[in-house]
Amino acid sequence: MILIDPQDRRPIYEQIVEKLSDLMARGILKQDDPLPSVRSLATDLAINPNTVQRAYLELERQGYTYAVKGKGNFVSELHQIRSGKQDAVYLDLESLIARGKTAGIPEAEFILRVKQFYSDDTKAHQRRYMA
Repeated sequence: MILIDPQDRRPIYEQIVEKLSDLMARGILKQDDPLPSVRSLATDLAINPNTVQRAYLELERQGYTYAVKGKGNFVSELHQIRSGKQDAVYLDLESLIARGKTAGIPEAEFILRVKQFYSDDTKAHQRRYMA
């Protein structure tokens, strides 16, 4: 279901939050689907159950999940999840546009690059522009 990257500098609970929220936003985890139990996910990932519990509490705090006492954690309304993820992307985009303007990138070129990145494989771009 999810994989933890040992090379990632972020805490493990943040990686869990990101991976699960991405699965929810993409519709792989659907509204009212149960999340794995804290114990089973901790066992699958070979991590401390407290780490999984912290991730689940953060997902609930952000509105991605809700808890039912004695039953577990469940996926919240998908519209709310997607809307939150999209709002975060739009904020990042706004910041990138401001940085692009400061760097002197013409609007047409910026839009062209956005279209290229949107349609091409992300991994190819990472290799091309991060090398």
